[in-house]
Amino acid sequence: MTDPPWALLAELTHACPLRCGYCSNPVKLVSRSAELTTAQWSEVFRQAGALGVVHTHLSGGEPLLRRDLPDLVAAAEGAGLYTQLVTSGAGLGERRLAALTGAGLRSVQLSVQHADRATAERIAGARSFAAKERAARLVRAAGLPLGLNAVLHRGNLDDLDGLIRLALDWGADRIELANTQYHGWAARNRAALLPTPAQVERARATVARWRERLGNTLELVWVAPDLVDATAKPCMGGWGAVSLTVAPDGTVLPCPAAGSLPGLDPPNVKDRELAWIWRESSAFNAFRGEAWMPRPCRDCALRTTDYGGCRCQAYALTGDPTRTDPACRHAPDRHLVDALVQGAARPPEYVYREGGP
Repeated sequence: MTDPPWALLAELTHACPLRCGYCSNPVKLVSRSAELTTAQWSEVFRQAGALGVVHTHLSGGEPLLRRDLPDLVAAAEGAGLYTQLVTSGAGLGERRLAALTGAGLRSVQLSVQHADRATAERIAGARSFAAKERAARLVRAAGLPLGLNAVLHRGNLDDLDGLIRLALDWGADRIELANTQYHGWAARNRAALLPTPAQVERARATVARWRERLGNTLELVWVAPDLVDATAKPCMGGWGAVSLTVAPDGTVLPCPAAGSLPGLDPPNVKDRELAWIWRESSAFNAFRGEAWMPRPCRDCALRTTDYGGCRCQAYALTGDPTRTDPACRHAPDRHLVDALVQGAARPPEYVYREGGP
């Protein structure tokens, strides 16, 4: 019997006023006209709560572009879900935040690109720094927990000191220093985003220094750069193990990038109940357990720790989602990653994400 999930990533929309090239949204974005309605999302939250989910990230794109966001927060709250808004901060004014907190919003995670305003806006491809600063102030004034999320890459990895000071200045409780995962637009920009090993080592030392200095004052979360570290990450806690993603059009996925995999045939909430999708669908059972694993994963002691690594990354780099994740130092295709990492000193052109509000 498959254990129930505890987390739901609700991608309410792919529309976004920012154009970050590290975005993990798919290159082919879901149009606004194809998004689930208020009633359909409310039913998703009801089914998620009944299935066992206790936490939902209300994400996108930019979820604040949904005018019905307070109604969606209320529906999730009514289903017994802890709601966290994952936002760029654009459009989060005092009245909007009051409506969201009144509906039951529990916390906010705010994206940041760099501590320097000009550099941050160049990375984001839009003027946004002042809106983020204002959003952070409003969230703290409202008494909500505030987390910052900084996606790390070659363009900002050398400014961790600035990013951590920014989190302290803005009164954040937590900052997630998440090295880029190369899916969607980030995969398209991988050559431009991939840091050098020297950058990663400097950053790791910076995080260790700040952790020692801050203690419990600010939670520092370091999401390791698996390509550079040569260690496969335990993707989503294991395929179909702890969480599910619902895309703006109702497609249900074991992870946000799984829609890229050939032959997966992901189900949709318009056609099936979440409980059936979680327990019975071929998409969610495709890479559960160990039976699908090739060697060396099948014989590796790490198979219960990294679950064979990321299926989407294996497909992106080898064309075969059943291959051992090339990020792993033991992978037969590790040479593909070594070539990428060794070439990281050459800065090529950066392509901004397309598809705004």
